[in-house]
Amino acid sequence: MKLALIRRSFSAVGGAELYVQRLLRALADRGHELHLFAEAWGDPPQGVEVHTVQASGNRAVRPLDFARQTLKAVQAQTFDCVFSFERTLRQDVMRAGDGVHASWLEARRRFAPWWRKPFTGRGQFHTTQLMLERETFKPENTRHIIANSEMVRQDIIKRFNYPGDRIHLVRNGVNVDRFQGGDREKTRARFGFKPEDLVLLFVGSGWERKGLRYAMRVLDEIAIRQGVEILAGEWKGEAAPAKARKLAATKLLVVGKGRKPWPCSNDAVFAGAMGDVENAYAAADVFVFLPIYEPSSNVVFEALAAGLPVVTSRQNGASELVQHRVTGSVLDDPSNIRQAADEVVFWVSQRFQMRLADISTLRLERNVEETIAVLELAAAEKRRSSA
Repeated sequence: MKLALIRRSFSAVGGAELYVQRLLRALADRGHELHLFAEAWGDPPQGVEVHTVQASGNRAVRPLDFARQTLKAVQAQTFDCVFSFERTLRQDVMRAGDGVHASWLEARRRFAPWWRKPFTGRGQFHTTQLMLERETFKPENTRHIIANSEMVRQDIIKRFNYPGDRIHLVRNGVNVDRFQGGDREKTRARFGFKPEDLVLLFVGSGWERKGLRYAMRVLDEIAIRQGVEILAGEWKGEAAPAKARKLAATKLLVVGKGRKPWPCSNDAVFAGAMGDVENAYAAADVFVFLPIYEPSSNVVFEALAAGLPVVTSRQNGASELVQHRVTGSVLDDPSNIRQAADEVVFWVSQRFQMRLADISTLRLERNVEETIAVLELAAAEKRRSSA
């Protein structure tokens, strides 16, 4: 197929952009002709032709101008399928990887401090995003939608009255093999963790949305609890000793870019962006990720692939993969710190009884095949309608 793909820009630390980069590589390897329409895109995979879109305006209006300029550029050529990863004006397939902006603003208001609630979601930027969202999710503007979670799929159906049979659930995927490696001992030593320490892990940027403040409060809650006994020993598949003992300390490893919050516990270690993030998963004992709104976090897939129990919130579409108290824990309220801490303690005590996630559901290859099937369906419909 001759495919037009639309994504504004590439960030080396953005989960969504890294997903697009991996998908581009997979599509190119399968012999598809790929044309990427973007404002900027570093070093694309071999076989991808980049068309630079010149958008103007400030942060508030630039997304709208990008959508307009992209529409003109795409319509100047003929494509079997136009596949957008952005809120744009017309496309054959749109991947709603960023979820629903209106839902994000509602969640932000719900969890914001009382004094910030009246101002949340105001401003031209949000007005532009909401307008683009309404245009994108009109059935006449988009033939098919790919949702990466059932949470997002149902949200689009209810908010925009979009036909449910044209929204396809295609879950994210990761390079599973990468996250089943990693050097636990060296990485723990690198960050100053003792072998007996309990290490919680948080991975992600955009810390307000992804709930870093809640992970840090979980750290504080666990640190002040006394008399919690856990099974000692390495947590990577070796037999647990019968004798239980207390941990030396509880630590939180934070991977990702952002401004370090203040005040901040001395037991929180900020690693910044890590090119070898698989080692962070290897070093950790429990993955704690409590977003207030996330369409479907790749980091949950990575943690499950690494064999870590995942403590996350129902506001994260990726929580649909987590079997409660089987492969992790799912909280109804990300701000319920006591419950989150209880779940961490549960996993500490039950570590050797954890059942690994079904790896086949996590693989990028599955995601690529399901995505191609939707693109082929849209292309076939387009051919029939133009015949």
